[in-house]
Amino acid sequence: MSITNEAYFSPSDLPQKKIIEYLQQAQQQLRICVFTISDNMITEAIVRCARKGIPVQIVTDNDKTFDKGSDIWVLAKEGGIEIKVDMTDNHMHHKFALIDDLYLITGSYNWTRSAAYYNHENIFMTNDAQSIQLFQKEFEKLWGNLTAYEVFMQKKH
Repeated sequence: MSITNEAYFSPSDLPQKKIIEYLQQAQQQLRICVFTISDNMITEAIVRCARKGIPVQIVTDNDKTFDKGSDIWVLAKEGGIEIKVDMTDNHMHHKFALIDDLYLITGSYNWTRSAAYYNHENIFMTNDAQSIQLFQKEFEKLWGNLTAYEVFMQKKH
């Protein structure tokens, strides 16, 4: 298989549209590791994947969970979506997603409306197996070390 690379830049809605396009290609698994999610259109695409029976795992940062506009609580109440939260004093600041372990989305692009319409950010998509493997290892490491959303919420109340 030949390697395909794509890059998109904001401010523009093209990165947002490309993220949604790639998410909609998921058939077996969706693993997302992002600092925050507050773009409702991206959230809706993630929910559609879960409702199609595609297992979704999300890693996010605790400090952004309660921000105005954060969609983490929407995703947490949806069946088929598991969420883990970084509860350290530091930030889990990654921004990447693995789609069926066939595609990688990464870059500075936050999954927010501000990223689409105001900020200078980027996303990079690739099907390069070596790059995907490196990000798989990082996701699995975080997934194994972070706190389940439900436990995080119990500790907050």
